[in-house]
This record gives sequence, C-alpha cells and structure tokens, in this order.
Amino acid sequence: MAKQRKKSDFPSKPCAVCGLPMTWRKKWADCWDEVKYCSDRCRRRKSQATPASE
Repeated sequence: MAKQRKKSDFPSKPCAVCGLPMTWRKKWADCWDEVKYCSDRCRRRKSQATPASE
C-alpha cells in the first residue's frame, strides 16, 4: 500500500478575494493554475477584489 501524503505537503495559494489559503485538491489537479477563488461566494464577489491581486 502506498504512503499517504500529509495535507501540509500539498501546494497552497491565497484566494484572490478573501486572502484565505487554499490547499490543492484532487479535483483541481488539471486546472490548479487557473484556480483563483476558494468558494462560489468569493467567485461571485470577484468584482470587489483589488486589481493588483488578479
């Protein structure tokens, strides 16, 4: 059986709206570079994001 990876071993980056750290998820494996928002709520509030963070 393969060793399981610790959650701290996965990459993370901040949400463009709220700034909270997002940890890599398996469903984001193919599009991790395009992921900008931590949730649907932040995606809807993207107009409030500062231009420097986009």
